[in-house]
Amino acid sequence: MRGKRNIVVGLDVGTTKICAVIAEKSPDGQLRVLGVGTSPSRGLHKGVVVSIESTVETIGRAVDEAEDASGCEVHSVFVGIAGGHIKSQNSRGVVSITSDSREIVEDDIRRVIDSAQAITLSIDREILHSIPQTFIVDNQDGIKNPIGLCGMRLEADVHIVTGAVTSAQNIIKCVHKAGFQVDDIVLQPLASSMATLTDVDKEIGVVLIDIGGGTTDFIIFSDDTVRHSDVLSIGGDVITRDIAKVLKIPESNAEVIKQKFGHALSHEVRENEEFPVPPTVGREARDEPRRMLVEIIEYRLREILTIVKEEIDRSGCSQMIGGGVVLTGGTCLLKGTRDLTRLVFNNVPARLGRPIDIINGAVDLDNPIYSTGVGLARYGLEFREKGGNGMDLNKRRIFKEIIGRMKGWMSSRFRFLG
Repeated sequence: MRGKRNIVVGLDVGTTKICAVIAEKSPDGQLRVLGVGTSPSRGLHKGVVVSIESTVETIGRAVDEAEDASGCEVHSVFVGIAGGHIKSQNSRGVVSITSDSREIVEDDIRRVIDSAQAITLSIDREILHSIPQTFIVDNQDGIKNPIGLCGMRLEADVHIVTGAVTSAQNIIKCVHKAGFQVDDIVLQPLASSMATLTDVDKEIGVVLIDIGGGTTDFIIFSDDTVRHSDVLSIGGDVITRDIAKVLKIPESNAEVIKQKFGHALSHEVRENEEFPVPPTVGREARDEPRRMLVEIIEYRLREILTIVKEEIDRSGCSQMIGGGVVLTGGTCLLKGTRDLTRLVFNNVPARLGRPIDIINGAVDLDNPIYSTGVGLARYGLEFREKGGNGMDLNKRRIFKEIIGRMKGWMSSRFRFLG
């Protein structure tokens, strides 16, 4: 895979599904998707691994399907991470320019990022990403790239994302047991943004909300950089569980009913409409009012969106999203979700976020469920083009040590890239 063709693999390890995307860069610079594989996820809860065996099995199935579709053999992946353990904050670093010429060079950028990373963290947490927002040279702010400028004092505002070491360790362990290396660990909403947002979106300001099965992730862009991000431990699965409890049916049946007959706005459904409920043990097949079903969905989905809005308001970024809301993830496919989002967010524009700027020869990727996998593949290409530093300047020392230790733990029967 690492021959002349620069092929990368994005692995979206989600609560409800695992998706592998194999891609390469086309001669004109676009992302060409070669193969996609998906498998129902049974080993995660709210974005966190709870069963190593089940997760390893589903990773293997998803990657096998992508390999069959692409004709490529996978050795390593760029894997996404989410879960309620993810936290973020903005921090400022300050350094003096010590060279005789006072010209700012890349080493000064690294030093000021390191200075911003000097935050208090508990022993069980580590930095995942350090994303520069803006630089200040001798009190002159609004600088995006200070290299080559002259000054005596360099400051940087940096968005820092942290995660639990054990959660990352468990994801890495599952990937390695499935037989693959981990090239890098990437915050899932950051990856999704790389698949769905345009440069204009990031410049004028948007919030990307990824409503998955177990988590809801969101990330705010403005002035072409990340302003805030968060992961909430609530997602579309809570809607499915509510439907299952009210109708007294298995969650698998409730998920089908939600997708087929669901809607995000109860006033859009006529009172006399009904939907069929399949038979279960001790209960015959029956019809139920569709308005009741939709009221369950609307209540929970409104709750999720309201929590996101409240978090955005608390972050102080609510005035930065003039471009509106971009929705992605499987739950946002429910009819009426965009209209409900507009209501919750006080009539700001809302649209579905699907993978853009791709050449697709595999399957129809015009669907929000593929946003994270495609974004991870795009991240991977940029990661390699920048010499392995990714979008940020943080080296993730502890996670690299974990990856190194994992290699030693795995049996020699697993295939690794040398």
